[in-house]
Amino acid sequence: MENQDPVAQETLERIHSQVTSNPVVLYMKGTPQMPSCGFSSRTAQALAETGEKFAFVNILADATIFEHLPKYQDWPTFPQLYIGGELQGGCDITLELAESGELKKMMADAIAKNEAS
Repeated sequence: MENQDPVAQETLERIHSQVTSNPVVLYMKGTPQMPSCGFSSRTAQALAETGEKFAFVNILADATIFEHLPKYQDWPTFPQLYIGGELQGGCDITLELAESGELKKMMADAIAKNEAS
């Protein structure tokens, strides 16, 4: 990460902090209540349907995160879902996890682990 501009470095550190301090965090366009794209809407809905709590970041409200998040885990599209500090993927993967019942379990496990630490 050397020779990187200070804004990029600071933004990637902020993203890392968000991902590691929240058991479940969704980077999305808009908010769960007011999503700004269909993929973000469906992803947030799948998370909400688990009944588990999750954090979110509206990437449209933060231009630096919008610009640098794709570099964080080399994932070019939005939304991006992180559970337990690990990138799970975007809308399609989240919906597959929800359909199989795995999403709720992964979220509950990450939340329990976070509360225990």
